[in-house]
Amino acid sequence: MTESTETPNASTPLGIAIIGLGGAVGTTVAAGLELIRSGRQDTTGLPLAEFTGLDLTDYRSVYCRGWDLFDQDLLTAARHHGVLSEKQLEAVAGSLAAQRPWTAISNRNYCRGVVGERDSTGTHRELIAGIIKQLDAFSGDLGGSVVVINLASTEHALDPAGDIYHSVEAFEAALDANHTGITPAMLYAYACISHGVAYGNFTPSRAADIPALRELAGQRQVPVAGKDGKTGQTFIKTVLAPAFRARALRVDGWFSTNILGNRDGEALRHPESLENKIGTKGDVLTSCLGYPVEDHLVRINYYRPRGDDKEAWDNIDFTGFLGQRMQMKVDFLCKDSILAAPLAIEIARCLDLARRRGQGGVVEALGAFFKAPMTRDGRDPAHAFPEQQAELSRWLHAQGATDPAGPSTSDYVPHPE
Repeated sequence: MTESTETPNASTPLGIAIIGLGGAVGTTVAAGLELIRSGRQDTTGLPLAEFTGLDLTDYRSVYCRGWDLFDQDLLTAARHHGVLSEKQLEAVAGSLAAQRPWTAISNRNYCRGVVGERDSTGTHRELIAGIIKQLDAFSGDLGGSVVVINLASTEHALDPAGDIYHSVEAFEAALDANHTGITPAMLYAYACISHGVAYGNFTPSRAADIPALRELAGQRQVPVAGKDGKTGQTFIKTVLAPAFRARALRVDGWFSTNILGNRDGEALRHPESLENKIGTKGDVLTSCLGYPVEDHLVRINYYRPRGDDKEAWDNIDFTGFLGQRMQMKVDFLCKDSILAAPLAIEIARCLDLARRRGQGGVVEALGAFFKAPMTRDGRDPAHAFPEQQAELSRWLHAQGATDPAGPSTSDYVPHPE
């Protein structure tokens, strides 16, 4: 990949190439970085801003480009999504209006809710070559390195047991044969990994988590992380469930429902895409509590009037001392993209840091950012947020380490600037 001739460090520009740049989260990332760069917005909501002394790229040196199924300039797209105020948009209108996404790969077999006007043409190899060309051009224009973050709509679920997903050789043979079992998300992930570009999957879609691409990332020493950003209801679960366990309160049932009306919700109206999303939400309680909750129900409903203002409602039934029954109810009224955009930025900065440290393969220490964290060998991940956050802190402060399980094992409490 074409990069700056300077030694990469935290002052070198970092590009985030976003799959789904014109979506609610993508435009919020782009606008947010421009607002920070102009001094009109502070770093509230960016979870790593409170850490000091780290070799992470400065937020003001992070720039966006990317792909989308829709050709709208970013200002028009951001106004359509309605996440940011008009005052915020006016402050960065010139920059956003000047940006149009590259044409994304479209395949209606894998996403019916949010699709382009027509499916992409060309072989798998031709589409991959196009992605690589765009990444090289972005890197060359920027004079720095590039990280790819997938913020696209959720693809339909598929059976990961297929032979083509289980070895690099089988996957590459399937690429050559234009196998229909290879999704757009996998094409982007393969393009990145084969070209030495770090890749983060913020969606529930199957991509770098399949064994073949996980193996390739390890072979090529390319940092990867995912999947499905942990922003709202699942984040709250992974905070509360460890607290119930610590107090020996037995969870008898946990009912969760969500309503949202953004583009992500539109994609999730289709059962095939919803299956992927529910799958990344469903395993956390067993991991955090140490036992399965028989009556753990999760519902997600598209409700257009709500737009990006998602509501996540939980009812928890639990038993305490002397068999006494109790309940907890949580109503989380959140702005989906306002929670997601900062995490996408931080994942990109961390993946770039891993690359500069020489760490390749799955970066397990970034599990705190995801509902279904990838692991190097495919084993079940830890889900409890306090445990994940401690691991992330250890990794961030292990300067020069090549593995998150390196010599630094002490828990670190971040200091505010």
